[in-house]
Amino acid sequence: MRTPSNVLEVAQLPVDYMGFIFYEKSKRCITKNVSTQNKNIQRVGVFVNETLEVIKDKILDHQLDLVQLHGDESPDFCKEINTLYVDVIKVFSVDDAFDFKKTKPYEPYCDYFLFDTKGKDRGGNGVTFNWSILEKYQGLRPFFLSGGIAPESIDELQNLKHEKLYALDLNSKFEDQPALKNIEKLKKFIDDLQH
Repeated sequence: MRTPSNVLEVAQLPVDYMGFIFYEKSKRCITKNVSTQNKNIQRVGVFVNETLEVIKDKILDHQLDLVQLHGDESPDFCKEINTLYVDVIKVFSVDDAFDFKKTKPYEPYCDYFLFDTKGKDRGGNGVTFNWSILEKYQGLRPFFLSGGIAPESIDELQNLKHEKLYALDLNSKFEDQPALKNIEKLKKFIDDLQH
């Protein structure tokens, strides 16, 4: 999210989290603080191989509730972020060969994992991975599912019964352009998902 008016429109929907990307190579990168005017929405800062100091500054400047680490961050780095009074989401890029044992060293220092499609960019590729591979995840941490979730994904999502599936990350398939969400598409999807 980036455009103030769009942020406020999305904040009127029954969403729990809103993501703000602080990765300069992303076409969705945010530069100015944007208010959601909704205290119930958790603010997620997305970072890729960023320094601890920069993350600390962004947490304060943007009142972040969670930090999403989308790079090659180590368990030790997650441990340091974990001391900053924010929840930590560690992202793993998944393909058919992904070994979920890679998540184990991160469990003590992360509140959530996010499973995204392994692609050419770090997120926002608009492509799904084979969700049946999630059956192999036996970890302790709840996870966000990301990667190409679209309005037409409803049936498949409703059949996805993993006990650790915690949240859905809706991004590129709900945008009119990068960082500009289509409110009607989001509304319909949320409504369809709840019924």
